[in-house]
Amino acid sequence: MKLSIMIVSWNVREQLHDCLQSIEDNAPKAEYEVIVVDNASSDGTVDSVRSDFPNATLIANDRNVGFATANNQGIARSSGTYVLLLNPDTVVHVGSLDSLIDFMDQNA
Repeated sequence: MKLSIMIVSWNVREQLHDCLQSIEDNAPKAEYEVIVVDNASSDGTVDSVRSDFPNATLIANDRNVGFATANNQGIARSSGTYVLLLNPDTVVHVGSLDSLIDFMDQNA
């Protein structure tokens, strides 16, 4: 696994959906995984991720554990050489993930 994309969410269903769709639409050439850690959203975020993005690993917390702890949960589950912490309001553009991986491979 080359890249783990880690996203923390809390009541951002629509934004997260757009973010996850942009990752699928502009996926890197390398093997990757997406991990979503939800901090007890009440807006249907968890159900949306489960139904619309079944390949994403979902950690559904029963309470809001905070941004840092949620990131640590996701990182602990990651298996990529590189981990990208991505905010749920991000839209991934064509080639951007490949560029990040190429940069890290050349500079790590």
